[in-house]
Amino acid sequence: MLLAAGLGTRLRPLTAVRAKPAVPVNGRPLARRILTWLAGHGIRDAVVNLHHRPETVAAVVGDGSDLGLRVRYSWEQPVLGSAGGPRHALPLLTDGAGGPFLIVNADTLSTVDLAALLARHLSSGALVTMALIPNPDPMKYGGVKVSDDGYVTGFSRPGTGDESFHFVGVQAAEARAFAGLEDGRPAESVNALYPRLMATDPGAIAAFVSDASFTDIGTPRDYLETSLALAAVEGDNLRSRERVALDVSARVERSVVWDDVSIGRGVRLVECIVADGVRVPDGATFERCAIVRHAGIAPAADERVEGDLLIRPIR
Repeated sequence: MLLAAGLGTRLRPLTAVRAKPAVPVNGRPLARRILTWLAGHGIRDAVVNLHHRPETVAAVVGDGSDLGLRVRYSWEQPVLGSAGGPRHALPLLTDGAGGPFLIVNADTLSTVDLAALLARHLSSGALVTMALIPNPDPMKYGGVKVSDDGYVTGFSRPGTGDESFHFVGVQAAEARAFAGLEDGRPAESVNALYPRLMATDPGAIAAFVSDASFTDIGTPRDYLETSLALAAVEGDNLRSRERVALDVSARVERSVVWDDVSIGRGVRLVECIVADGVRVPDGATFERCAIVRHAGIAPAADERVEGDLLIRPIR
């Protein structure tokens, strides 16, 4: 199951235009990158949950056939959360069969060894097995506490500085972990369900610790840095080829440009993200900004409106 229903509030204003899983990361939508990775590990069936800007996710994923997958969708209204989403999708995830399934966050990229994760899960007897790495930044990321015998014992908030592990957004699970939840009712995993399961059975949540890579797409800064890093490895695909008009006098440096964008005469963009439908006027200069069409979007405290554009500095 690909968890793609979230509101993506940390990535705003970009998520006013596309759901986070639909944003292009060096030219490839995030959801497609993750599903391609799963298909490469032998996964053939995927369920994608939808709520916020669902049409943008469905448009880039489709039925999954071009990725070698069968993709089905689980619609949520309201958004059901990290535990309520899997509960609602259980009929699709089990499909009349038993055995574990994977739950993968649609806002991170990782290189977790899925075969090893599933082997650990099957040998552990746990209801859920979380893929973990040593916490790269306990001040930024919440932590996962693990016992000496490899089971999760608790969770810590960001900023505590406690020694911990970091959850990379990939886990193996049994249907019965979620079956006791009321369908259609929002519920969270780490903040509610998993502590309850551990209180009943200390072996309910297992840990799979590895040195897998982890890349966050949480904020505009994270998104820009990840896009630039991938462009350096894969080749530069930061600028869309779909209806982008760039004046010959404009300078666009280390910037991400989405679809249906026009960039006028004398424009200078440095380390910016330009979302769908934006018209950058002649002579404009922006540096380290996320730029979307204003289109009635109420600006947040760290955003400003300039003409038809809503702009958030990237810090």
